[in-house]
Amino acid sequence: MEPKKNPKADLSKKSVFFLQLGLILVLLLTWRGIEWKSYKDDNIDIGQVNLDELEEEDVPITQNLNTPPPPPPPPPAPEIIDVVEDEEEVEETIIESTETNQEEEIVEVEEVEDVEEEEEIADVPFAVIENVPVFPGCEKAGGNAAKKQCMSDKVKKFINRKFNTELGSELGLSGINRIFVRFKIDKKGNIVGVQARGPHPKLEKEAQRVVKLLPKMTPGKQRGKAVGVLYSLPIVFQVQD
Repeated sequence: MEPKKNPKADLSKKSVFFLQLGLILVLLLTWRGIEWKSYKDDNIDIGQVNLDELEEEDVPITQNLNTPPPPPPPPPAPEIIDVVEDEEEVEETIIESTETNQEEEIVEVEEVEDVEEEEEIADVPFAVIENVPVFPGCEKAGGNAAKKQCMSDKVKKFINRKFNTELGSELGLSGINRIFVRFKIDKKGNIVGVQARGPHPKLEKEAQRVVKLLPKMTPGKQRGKAVGVLYSLPIVFQVQD
């Protein structure tokens, strides 16, 4: 005979409720355990002061002595003034008048003429000079632009004729070689200050030698005055392989 169960006494239907209730109790106990704090009695400062441990300090008793102020200093003694009789003779300094009498000779002062200093004009580049230097043979070239072109052509022909082009092959160079030369035509038309920059020192010396052989020219002028003119000359030659 099987035992009969009362459906009201069946607790399996409330298992979910008991599970949730158990979880809530466990979480509550865990939280209280984490928040629980305990302190040792030795580390608690109750803020009491032990008056017995304080040492008594002896404070000295001072007395106010009414001392009288110091006496004022004695007045200074009067200075003794010696009276000297005015018996010595004092030499008087006579100041002579600087005015001249009409009878005295009048010295004439010559007027000094103001000498205007000549304005020194700095060296001017060849491209912007007002009156270009004139190369020998370019006197009848015409205007300033024509004389510029004539001078450039004459200088190039002179350099091509005097320059030792075989020097490049002797130095083992090949292809096109450029030497940049710069010099100045001074106020007297002389070639000065020759500088060269090239692929080899011997080529630079050769360029300087040839440029120094240029003839004397008519100096260039700026505002009607002879000035130094800066001239740049590129020398280009090709070494045949």
